[in-house]
Amino acid sequence: MIAMEASSIGIVISVSRSAAHTFSKETAKSIKLLAGLGVEGDAHMGTTVKHRSRVAQNPDQPNLRQVHLIHSELFDEVRNDGFHVEPGQMGENITTRGIELLGLPTGTKLYIGESAIVELTGLRNPCAQIDRFQQGLLNAVLDRTEDGELIRKAGVMGIVLTGGDVHVGDTILAELPPEPHRPLERV
Repeated sequence: MIAMEASSIGIVISVSRSAAHTFSKETAKSIKLLAGLGVEGDAHMGTTVKHRSRVAQNPDQPNLRQVHLIHSELFDEVRNDGFHVEPGQMGENITTRGIELLGLPTGTKLYIGESAIVELTGLRNPCAQIDRFQQGLLNAVLDRTEDGELIRKAGVMGIVLTGGDVHVGDTILAELPPEPHRPLERV
């Protein structure tokens, strides 16, 4: 049995996908994760990178961004700054609650629902599309440490190790990789 801390157990509050390269994704009752590919029916599914800017750089790069997860606590935070964001609107596939996604190290395995396993590869690097969605939101999902280091809060990215259906209400358990832990960096 994997030892879990309170911060490493969460719940799926929404799932989303889009067959087109749209900023926001349509919510669904469930999504199917496919091992090595991502979310069935999503434009970002595949073994090689699908994000347009990355395809332009090198279309043969491995797809480390098969699944995008955002903690719904971010929506609560930006609401305090006057923004209104609902699940799926920031392009995530899985919206979570109760798990500190941004504090998990690279290589963490998320056990979602009955069978799906997603390995975290890094942080989402928020871009100008966020401001096209809601002006000023980009600044709201970025912060700085006391040392001036950029903090990206727009979610995490991962790859699908084991496929399976993910439903609203499913639990999420995090298994940390062996030490030494590497913090998540932008991918």
